[in-house]
Amino acid sequence: MSREQCILLSLLALAALVPITVTVEATDVMARRNLRWHYYRLNTTCKYAEVYVRSQVELYMKQHNDTTIAPKLLRLLYSDCFVNGCDGSILLDGLNSEKTAPQNRGLGGFALIDKIKTVLENRKECKGVVSCADILNLATRDAVHLYSGNLTFSGKIWMNQQAGAPSYPVLTGRRDGFESKAASVDLPLPSISWEAALAYFELKGLDVLDLTTLLGAHSTGRTHCSFIEDRLYNFNGTNKPDPNMNTSCLAEMRKKCPKRTKKGQGDPLVSLNPESGSSYSFTNSYYSRILSHTAVLGVDQQLLFGNDTEQITEEFAANFEDFRRSFALSMSRMGNIQVLTGSQGEIRMNCHVRNS
Repeated sequence: MSREQCILLSLLALAALVPITVTVEATDVMARRNLRWHYYRLNTTCKYAEVYVRSQVELYMKQHNDTTIAPKLLRLLYSDCFVNGCDGSILLDGLNSEKTAPQNRGLGGFALIDKIKTVLENRKECKGVVSCADILNLATRDAVHLYSGNLTFSGKIWMNQQAGAPSYPVLTGRRDGFESKAASVDLPLPSISWEAALAYFELKGLDVLDLTTLLGAHSTGRTHCSFIEDRLYNFNGTNKPDPNMNTSCLAEMRKKCPKRTKKGQGDPLVSLNPESGSSYSFTNSYYSRILSHTAVLGVDQQLLFGNDTEQITEEFAANFEDFRRSFALSMSRMGNIQVLTGSQGEIRMNCHVRNS
């Protein structure tokens, strides 16, 4: 695919985000999955479910000033949707539940989801109506949009000082799954090649544009040193660092992630994109880091080695608005993976346990 074709692909798919994307995606998904736009407002007694969710996200921001909540929820939603679909199974407790799998170490954001669920269940018109799976999808959308620019609280509203992540339509009507097993978690490690990553995404019904776009969620958040130590010290079993990592970046990351030589040694957290700052702003600088060989995760740097992924990376690095539009589309697509609707599953009263 030529660069011109790639740019054309991006612009045709992205140029009129809300009016075109919503229509096409909604038509396709409603036919197959019975998800709907404004499902709760049009089909249930809990007509203001989305308003209540957004209100709690805003309240959480005001009370806790937790700048990590958006990346936490992004990772939580990814961990849910890519394992047996977007059914809220990542929220279930258990000795061998999905959240106990090694790939899910360090997951966060549960407290906010629990708070939203409690508020909804305490409202007569919403009791037993809103699924945990939908809450997770809606809260992630709202947190990423509200908390990924430079925000200041003024009076009674949050003021966004720069464009962050876009808001996007979340089709709703999901129901919650019954099972959550650590053995089902097949999330790939961050050292995976771009070819293997694309094959994994395609198994979920996503494509190369989704892959390159959704990895852009790494523009914000942190990771444990243990997930990148192979790049720093033993790339592909060579006992040498990843040759694709910029030498200055390598030296900096080795200072932050010293080689672990003894049991019980710490596993520090490092920023996935230092340019996002302490506020974890949502920017396209992630793609610029890939082009300069300073990506933190191996899978991110791998985007430079596929023809299509490289061209999309170049496009997003040059045009933040194209990235924002594509991110909205791909998040909507991810949220529709293997959903339960109708009489499938249940509406949990408590997101951590099955109803019976």
